[in-house]
Amino acid sequence: MKVLVIGGTGAFGARLCELLARDGVAVTIASRRKPNPSFFPHLVFDRNGPLTGLDGFDVIVDAAGPFHAYGRDPYRVAKAAIATGAHYFDLCDNAAFCAGISCLDRLAKDADVGVYSGMSSTPAITSAAVEALCEGVKPLMIESAILPGNKAPRGRAVVESILDQAGRTYTEQQGGQDALVRSWSDPEPYDLGDFSRQGWRIEVPDQRLFPDHFNCPTVRFRAGLELGVMRYGLAAFSVLRGAFGFRLRDWMVNGMMLGAKALAPFGSDRGGMIVEVIAAHHDGFVIKRWIMRANSGDGPYTPAIAVRAACRDLGAIPPGAGPALSLVPLDAIEACFEDLDIETETQTRQVSPPFKTVLGATFDKLPKTVRATHDSVVPRTFRGRASVTRGRGLQARIAALVFGFPATTDDIEVEVTKTRYKNGEKWLRRFGRSTFKSFLRPTPNGMSERFGLLTFDLDLHVRDARLHFPVKGGRIGWIPLPRFLLPESIANEAEIDGVFHFDVLLKAPTGATLVHYKGWLRPDEKETV
Repeated sequence: MKVLVIGGTGAFGARLCELLARDGVAVTIASRRKPNPSFFPHLVFDRNGPLTGLDGFDVIVDAAGPFHAYGRDPYRVAKAAIATGAHYFDLCDNAAFCAGISCLDRLAKDADVGVYSGMSSTPAITSAAVEALCEGVKPLMIESAILPGNKAPRGRAVVESILDQAGRTYTEQQGGQDALVRSWSDPEPYDLGDFSRQGWRIEVPDQRLFPDHFNCPTVRFRAGLELGVMRYGLAAFSVLRGAFGFRLRDWMVNGMMLGAKALAPFGSDRGGMIVEVIAAHHDGFVIKRWIMRANSGDGPYTPAIAVRAACRDLGAIPPGAGPALSLVPLDAIEACFEDLDIETETQTRQVSPPFKTVLGATFDKLPKTVRATHDSVVPRTFRGRASVTRGRGLQARIAALVFGFPATTDDIEVEVTKTRYKNGEKWLRRFGRSTFKSFLRPTPNGMSERFGLLTFDLDLHVRDARLHFPVKGGRIGWIPLPRFLLPESIANEAEIDGVFHFDVLLKAPTGATLVHYKGWLRPDEKETV
């Protein structure tokens, strides 16, 4: 087999060439300049120039990028590969490029070749893992993360792709509806067994492709950097760019490259990847995880693995063009780790909704609409109307400023979005244009609810067919609050005429009203969970 690798001198392309050579493949590198030293035959190649010299190869792989910058004719190389009768794969991580290659489907089928974009960690490997984890069951939520070690090499194309995304907003499916997300925001910790890492929201092809491909209402992805200075530096860049909308400049990419080079001696050569699926299971839910841990600096080989697996069994690649979704099975991918210091494992565990965990058998005594509101472990959105009465004193003004309570009004649109957060839930409440959030988590003594540095312990219980939320303790950070400083929560949820209703009255320790809001909610009409 003869394979041409465009960008075969880059961080991932060079590793692909090495892996293919180990498998006995005749590899040729295509790049603008001949590498020195060169271990493979070389073809001088400029994607913007005449596409000559591509004849005679069984497979043409584009490992160059950045794919978001391929200009007005982004599939020029893919079309040239089809014209020569060669299969085409690329290591694209750009959602639009990956999805758009389907426009070549008829050409590829007529030529009896496979033309597939995203033959990389995403979506080729992530979709293979989801396929294996689901085992034919519809997933309710798919979440993946790629978490490299700091000593992993970062080519300029990768750095430019990350920086170009930072601060931009993209659309992903949450609970069956479109939601805008700012790239490189909302960090989340991930446990890879031997070590843990922090991942940040970023767009890859998965969010655009998985909802339809797997009929899944919620799809998320995060990526991480090992060193905090790099993670939070990129987060600050994302905030600034999101606020001011400036264009990415070469000097910004150069600065990131210099910073990465200066910090290269720090951190580790361990990286990992997680693909997680949540599905319904009997009367509850199950979480399945595929975890990959790469040691000894072998993590950067991962983006090349799907192409390696495809080249080992090229006859299994169907003719046509499209994203690399469920194209290569997970067992074939894992077989390609055999000569690398990479290990994988699959975990399965039952998971219960936080309120069901705390209330136990009492949960089933709740009215149907109240029970349904809390009987899920995947993102859900509820909408309705409410009235708000805010206190008038200094304490009420301070509380409104700290927590973001809405202003007094007789009628206002309200939206509540609940998402899984660690072992609990994040509640994002929107009253008109005002928003405030809290984090609820089961504890050995009941339920806790955190607002920033303030955490309150709730005596969650059912009485008179209503769910009550009185405060029984609290703390600032780790410092306990004395009882005389605790606010009073007179809050309950009930079913009235078949509709979910809430009534929340919060009072200061002095008894003064801080805020009182009440109303009704229904599941979002687009909700598919």
